[in-house]
Amino acid sequence: LSCDPVVEVEDFKLWYGQAKALHGISMLIPRGQVTALIGPSGCGKSTLLRSINRLNDLIDSVRTEGDMRLNGDNVYGKNVDVIELRKRMGMVFQRPNPFPMSIFENVVYALRIDGVRDKKVLEQVCEESLRGAALWDEVKDRLKESGLSLSGGQQQRLCIARAIAAKPEVLLLDEPCSALDPIATLRIEELINELKGQYSVVIVTHNMQQAARVSDFTAFMYLGRLVEYGPTNEIFMRPKLRDTNDYVTGRFG
Repeated sequence: LSCDPVVEVEDFKLWYGQAKALHGISMLIPRGQVTALIGPSGCGKSTLLRSINRLNDLIDSVRTEGDMRLNGDNVYGKNVDVIELRKRMGMVFQRPNPFPMSIFENVVYALRIDGVRDKKVLEQVCEESLRGAALWDEVKDRLKESGLSLSGGQQQRLCIARAIAAKPEVLLLDEPCSALDPIATLRIEELINELKGQYSVVIVTHNMQQAARVSDFTAFMYLGRLVEYGPTNEIFMRPKLRDTNDYVTGRFG
């Protein structure tokens, strides 16, 4: 895949203790596009996503080899400040996880941590981010209410607003719709389409139709290996490998 990459993954391997979870993954994740990671449960797609912002570091037995770069900067370098690194990425999890604070404070959380005190700046970023997450019209009169008072789908869009408020270099979405009903899922998919271009998005999904609808590029993973990676329409319509074809046509998985 020749592209202007936001993330470069080079022969990346990961072990949990003795168990090898990722086998020499190499891929370029293009800037300003949506890249989907698909494959059956346990194939390593969430592990790969969490490796980008080093969330797997929180597990004691994890060991890695190989390289990842974020806009040219080594993610696994010796002197990397992991806290600073994670600030450069937005992460949204399977279950919405708003902080137990107001909608407004949820959105501007990252700016508060960085010491921004200017009320006008905070208000502007809050509105821009909620508009960006297609949530502004629903909550603009409720900004002082708890983020936990929102519906599940709204909470997930709030988490996306919180992630984009920090102007991340890449937005990582780990099965963001798996806990949502079909209508809320549709809203999130529409939102991902709107964020494209302005943001570089990597989404893990077990839902192949979702990958086909929202992504520009698709990586099919199986048993910790990257089987096939390319433009989404090619992966779904003209896959090069039989395993990919069997998976996307529903013959296994």
